[in-house]
Amino acid sequence: MNLRLRHDAIVRSLRRNSTSTVGALAEEIGVSRRTVLRDISALRDEGFVIYSEPGRGGGLQLNLQSVQTTPRLSVAEVFALLISVASMRAAMNIPFSGLADAGLAKIEQALPSDNVRDLRRFLDCLYVGQLSPLVDISNMEAMEPALLPAFEQAFLQRLHLGFQYRDAKGGVTSRLVEPQAMLILPPLWYLVAWDPAREDFRHFRMDRISKPECILGTPFRRRRVLFEDGVSPIRDFPR
Repeated sequence: MNLRLRHDAIVRSLRRNSTSTVGALAEEIGVSRRTVLRDISALRDEGFVIYSEPGRGGGLQLNLQSVQTTPRLSVAEVFALLISVASMRAAMNIPFSGLADAGLAKIEQALPSDNVRDLRRFLDCLYVGQLSPLVDISNMEAMEPALLPAFEQAFLQRLHLGFQYRDAKGGVTSRLVEPQAMLILPPLWYLVAWDPAREDFRHFRMDRISKPECILGTPFRRRRVLFEDGVSPIRDFPR
């Protein structure tokens, strides 16, 4: 668990429980007591008021009034929320779409202008459509959490992306591509990329991608991707 996730986990735990201990937090998050103590110190530096009572019956308490009200979300996190809602809407399975859109709008309004600009550029690469009923999804697996942060860097900086790809027969090969778009055909997600080795576009199922890595170097050029009928940019997808 990285630093940001640990901090969020500690704050959530302290909000849920009126009192906790360093040992309990360490066990819950899966880190050492020393790491928890460092994280508590860092959270205090960020403005969270965390009281500590020594001795038996003591522990850690969070002053709820000190919890930040402005979302501390990265572009990738907001993008993940947006595409999750878009994916559910494309699958016709979002009963509270109005509330979801209103909540996302408030989050976007709280983002710094630079992050909003990056978010818009990221969204320009996203397309949504309907999956053909003939596609076999019986072997679909979970996507790696590392994909989205790697995609954010690759798309925004136009960096080549290297990864391991497992084909339908289970064979694994190394790929190096130029990411051009993300395509959501619920429940499957695809990376649409230009393959320099084949000089053509390729669709890679994202649940078959592992070990993504951005390759620093000369940025590639954006290419126009042609999709089949029924696929729309997210900005044109019906709300």
